[in-house]
Amino acid sequence: MTSSADRSDASPLIRSVRRMRALARRLAHLLGLLPAAFLGTCSPPPDRLEQAQRLGVLRVATVNSPTTYYLDADGPAGFDYELAAGLAQSLGLRLEIVVAQTPPEALEQLERGAAHLAAGALVVTPARERRFQFTQPLMEVRPVLVVRAGSGETPRSPADLVARPGSLRVVRGSSQAERLAELRASFPALSWEETADEEAEDLLREVAEGRLDRTAVTSDLFGIHQRYYPSLRIAFDLGPPQPVAWALPQEGSERLRAAVQDHLRRLGDTELARLRDRYFGHIEPVDYQEAVALAAHAESRLPRYRAWFEKAAAEQGLDWRLLAAIGYQESHWNPAAVSVTGVRGLMQLTQATATFLGVADREDPAQAIEGAARYLRRLIDQMPPEVPEPDRTWMALAAWNMGLGHLLDARRLTEQRGGDPNRWLDVRNVLPLLSQRRWYSQTRHGYARGFEAKAFVGHVRSYYDMLVWITASPAALGEARPLETPAAPAPVTPKTPPQDPLKITTPLL
Repeated sequence: MTSSADRSDASPLIRSVRRMRALARRLAHLLGLLPAAFLGTCSPPPDRLEQAQRLGVLRVATVNSPTTYYLDADGPAGFDYELAAGLAQSLGLRLEIVVAQTPPEALEQLERGAAHLAAGALVVTPARERRFQFTQPLMEVRPVLVVRAGSGETPRSPADLVARPGSLRVVRGSSQAERLAELRASFPALSWEETADEEAEDLLREVAEGRLDRTAVTSDLFGIHQRYYPSLRIAFDLGPPQPVAWALPQEGSERLRAAVQDHLRRLGDTELARLRDRYFGHIEPVDYQEAVALAAHAESRLPRYRAWFEKAAAEQGLDWRLLAAIGYQESHWNPAAVSVTGVRGLMQLTQATATFLGVADREDPAQAIEGAARYLRRLIDQMPPEVPEPDRTWMALAAWNMGLGHLLDARRLTEQRGGDPNRWLDVRNVLPLLSQRRWYSQTRHGYARGFEAKAFVGHVRSYYDMLVWITASPAALGEARPLETPAAPAPVTPKTPPQDPLKITTPLL
């Protein structure tokens, strides 16, 4: 027990600590009242754009998702990330990403003052419009009910959801939760769960694994993840298409919203379409059977050749999974494959191409893969220097399929028709014209099956994305098996991706 003398001796220190604590509490109280204090004086608080300019930083709340923002081997990427990075650059500001777990959480970050705007697959709904301002729509998505194939009779309407009970879970505060609440007005017995601990991707996985009967997501997210979980199916649309846009606070955001709108106008519909194509343009080509086959072959066949793909790609500065995706499109990783036109082997090299590349035996997997890597690198390097990535890689893939001369013809036709020959989206749309006399008669190299080249590139892009997902977890595929020749190359160690940016939680003043 402390004596009175002890308390007396300690009292100056205790009083000092208490004064410091009281001062800290008062300071915190004053800081909390700071925005209101601005409103009570002749000096209004700085608006969102001025706040960002004072900080030298534009803080954007978004979600870690393949449709919005993620880290690949070369750094940050994603549809919303690229748009936000361009906006920050146009304003002369540094971009900081505030990572939220879900779109509703990104909106909460915005309300708490942790970000200047939110840009994370945000569907515009009436309830959200009462809380936030929104920019012009960036795209449209559909709210869809997702089930697993073979899990019973598929519901075809909200009435079926009531008549055929089953577990239905959605993200709390999501646009799908709002849509279900609207449907309940017509179907009072409609029931579902809402979760704040899981993301939409988690719920899709649970449906695919049979641990959840149903979920509801946006059509773009379904399109991406259905390639990874091919058993997923859309049962029906929960409602009409809905716009996706960026959100800003209702108060003090007029100038920032105007800056965003101006940036989007400067980009124009064409550039936005190209950006959408980069991240969403290849979602559809792979059907259920193809996705199931790739998953099975990735388990049974790919490990035999993975080390060769890794070694050959590393030597040419390529991603081995892109090279493997080409091999899968060409032969399903079957070294004995022979096409109706006589091309042979794992990479389906023609005899002329094999001779040009110095490949002695195109049916030998190691030689075919090494030659194919050199050939792809050559095609990429032969693209005109003004063609940026990733467009030059997609064009090189088209040239792989139909020949470099026809690809150059397509670029000329694209320019002739008012498109941009340096952008894959514009060139891709012209490729089918190479099989029409009206158009190929104007070209240097004549007729080509351009529609096949267009499909080839779409499939390779989808297979590549699926391989990136499959190989992200060693447990999903395993290490490359030792090769069966003395010259077996050692697997190349994948490059470690950058760390996630620091989450910003400090409220903006």
